[in-house]
Amino acid sequence: MLFDTHAHLDDEKYVEDQEETIDRARKNGVSYICNIGYNRETIESTLELARRYDFIYAAIGWHPQEAIHMKDADIQWMEELARNEKKVVAIGEIGLDYYWDTSPKEVQLEVFRQQICMAKRLQLPIIIHDREAHQDILTILREEKAEEVGGIMHCFSGSVEMAKECMDLNFYISLAGPVTFKNAHKPKEVAKAVPLDRLLVETDCPYLTPHPFRGKRNESGYVRYIAEEVASLKEVSFEKLAEITTKNAKRVFQLTE
Repeated sequence: MLFDTHAHLDDEKYVEDQEETIDRARKNGVSYICNIGYNRETIESTLELARRYDFIYAAIGWHPQEAIHMKDADIQWMEELARNEKKVVAIGEIGLDYYWDTSPKEVQLEVFRQQICMAKRLQLPIIIHDREAHQDILTILREEKAEEVGGIMHCFSGSVEMAKECMDLNFYISLAGPVTFKNAHKPKEVAKAVPLDRLLVETDCPYLTPHPFRGKRNESGYVRYIAEEVASLKEVSFEKLAEITTKNAKRVFQLTE
């Protein structure tokens, strides 16, 4: 029983075999998937996917790379969707991306703050995208009192010390394909240091493909390889790691079934 907490199965890379990809994930032990919508187009396709499959849930938010395109009407639209669509379990992915120069920092900061406030109104957890913006992410989470809803540090790339600060703010640490890379010392140290009851696993497919498929298209079924690596680093059985991370995901997404 695995929970892929971050997928983009509506991506154009699955246009020819989306159904088969989802079927492979199920056969590989994936019981639940959270698919992420991050702009108008992908929010709509994510919701369509969640309506079609009972084991796929939706997170909706506005990606920092797209921040310059977000309007007040988009916030209102997302909030209305989140209130009325039962499969929406989180607001995300939201945050800051200082690697890609597609939206000015001041715009990203404002859009990030607006969406944290929306999540608090909705009482939904948030999924954080953090690329080369660790300190600003932590500052805003504190200033906006994001611990009131908590959430997930998606594809966590920070240090053990940062992970501890995030956990203090009511966030879970989610590990993706990089933890399987031979020379990825930082995520391996994080995996060892973070308590089992605060860990999640994800693919971020079609990106960040784990070893031994690195360089090829990622898919939800490969979350198994991430879970196996984390289990090895934690010195626990794969079965225990899968069970605990799935329980953690259900807790953060407020799923009771």
